[in-house]
Amino acid sequence: MEAELVALATTGATTLVQQMATEGWGALRRRMAALLARRRGAEAEAVGRELDETRAEVVNAQENGDELAVEDAVARWRIELRRLFAEDPAAAAELRRLLDEVAPRNDQGATVRDVHNTVSGGVSGMVVQAGIVSNVHPGNQPGGPHAR
Repeated sequence: MEAELVALATTGATTLVQQMATEGWGALRRRMAALLARRRGAEAEAVGRELDETRAEVVNAQENGDELAVEDAVARWRIELRRLFAEDPAAAAELRRLLDEVAPRNDQGATVRDVHNTVSGGVSGMVVQAGIVSNVHPGNQPGGPHAR
């Protein structure tokens, strides 16, 4: 399998697992189930149930800090996507379109680079440096506006 398809399978699986714990999961679930069901000749709802099982495992793993279980989920779906591409090369274009909708690339082909910052002086609040930040609720932080 060519390197581009392997990379797409990895990106697809990673995005799939990351999205499992988000509000947009329902729409992605339906579309991924339909895409994956094509390879198996299965019903999309049967594949959807498998995705739901993985989602439950991922949510539980995230709550318990079990990164290995999350990595295992990514590996499982990466394998499924690679099998799909081997049997149906046109599925790669469909997955690319889906990924562009779910996680659009800001700069086509750009890669994340190391960023180094130094914070000096008095900092009275939270300092965050990240490419993607989700599920942050500053009001619940120690010393935040809602602290008691």
